[in-house]
Amino acid sequence: MTATTTRTALITGATAGIGAAFARALAAQGYSLVVVARDAERLAALASELAERHGVSVTPLPADLATDEGCALVEARLAEPLDLLVNNAGISLNQTFLKSTADDEARLLRLNVHAVMRLTLAVLPGMTERRHGGVINVSSVAGFATLMPGSTYPASKAWVTNFSESVAHSVRPYGVRVMALCPGYTRTEFHQRAGINMSKTPEWMWLSADDVVRDALRDLGRGKLVSVPDWKYKLAVFGLRHVPRRILQGVSRDVRGRIGRDV
Repeated sequence: MTATTTRTALITGATAGIGAAFARALAAQGYSLVVVARDAERLAALASELAERHGVSVTPLPADLATDEGCALVEARLAEPLDLLVNNAGISLNQTFLKSTADDEARLLRLNVHAVMRLTLAVLPGMTERRHGGVINVSSVAGFATLMPGSTYPASKAWVTNFSESVAHSVRPYGVRVMALCPGYTRTEFHQRAGINMSKTPEWMWLSADDVVRDALRDLGRGKLVSVPDWKYKLAVFGLRHVPRRILQGVSRDVRGRIGRDV
């Protein structure tokens, strides 16, 4: 690829899990990358590894997207031409809302919602002007129903999915694609970092990050607004969207009963 045809992607939360899988896949396709995460040392190691392996330019950009300063740093880079933005950074909390704090909930919203909004808004004007580009906002199957009693994580992901669909309709006439990626349980560091014990989750429910990314890039190319990787989660989402709410509420009450009254 020549300098004039090289595509560029920016990926947040790039040092592990789905973000790292996006970085590997896009570097293998010849993209120049800007990789964003809080851990500067780990980010530099990732950039060096991908550049050496694939012969592409990889720029580490350390930033905490739960802060205004971190968002502003990445927004400045998004003012430059970009072909693909992957908003992957996000967190969950290993506590119910009644046991949470305002600071913890604010950090979740700033990273899962506020940063996604700011970075998407920062990149779209340039993409629509150039009539080219794409945005993948990593959401979750959890956002389709309130089946995690006391958790505010599904609510944040419901926002990401609906936001992405709405914006996608508005930019499609300009040749720009926006898509929500809604995976199910995926083997990453996500649950470990949140301190969530997933040891009882059946093996068959787990997805690999590389498979999730493969499906996401395929679905973006097909112009989908929402990508749900793997047939079992497609089936689950169909059920969550069409099963009567009273039945879902019954399931939620059952889950609440099994994990404790205080949720």
